[in-house]
Amino acid sequence: MNPRNLPTKYGEYAVVTGASSGIGAEFATQLAAAGFNLVLVARRRERLAELADRLRAEHGTNSEVVELDLAGEGAVSELARRTQHLDIGLVVASAGGLTSGQFVANSLEAETALLALNLVVPMQLAHVYGGLFASRRRGALILLASTVAFAPAPYLANYAAAKAYIASLGQALNYELKRSGVDVLTLAPGPTRTEGVETAEGIDFGKLPLPMGPPSKVVRKALRGLGRKPLVIPGFMNRVSDFMGKHLAPRRAQTVMFGRLLSRATTEGGHARRSKEAA
Repeated sequence: MNPRNLPTKYGEYAVVTGASSGIGAEFATQLAAAGFNLVLVARRRERLAELADRLRAEHGTNSEVVELDLAGEGAVSELARRTQHLDIGLVVASAGGLTSGQFVANSLEAETALLALNLVVPMQLAHVYGGLFASRRRGALILLASTVAFAPAPYLANYAAAKAYIASLGQALNYELKRSGVDVLTLAPGPTRTEGVETAEGIDFGKLPLPMGPPSKVVRKALRGLGRKPLVIPGFMNRVSDFMGKHLAPRRAQTVMFGRLLSRATTEGGHARRSKEAA
């Protein structure tokens, strides 16, 4: 589908979480170019205000800036309340966090917080806005998984497990909500050149033998696949890796492969952190 047709099909406004940087900011940019007005959600209000000003200048769009810690109690309900007066047609759940290194060496608090942001929040967004869209019989959800969602990934164990949940949820909801006129896309990018990846502590994604794709390409692939596919994996090598993992390599072999690759990329001690793309 031509992205320029999306506001007409779904609604006037798109909600983008994690919009202050990285893939979230790129989604906001391309959706504004497609004619959406935006609801920009993240913790860093100054970043959001700058983005809103730029999108207004470049595309003539209106943006609602919502400074919100999505991991906080009742945050998704608060977001729904603050957007109830708008014609929301699309929600992009791109806020996320990262933990790396040995799972037991990271704090339980950090690993629990990762699940809240990467798993619970997207589920809540899908439930709240998916229900709204189904009642209107139009709308769309984009959920961000990862290429590590499709096999166990030592040294990214909890992160990969959370993304596996999102990949399963998104593809199941694609089937469930299709009859209600709601499109659901799961986006599973590989390593992407974003601020969060390039400044990640505890892991050097540049040491992985996979090309680092630009966020513009990732988002463009997602918007082209929305309404046509349940799952989009941007990047030829990422798709080859996914095919081999599904059809040629047993799960144990994939786990060993990921373990060896990620052990080389993980710096001493690992680290548990909240991604700047959630900020």
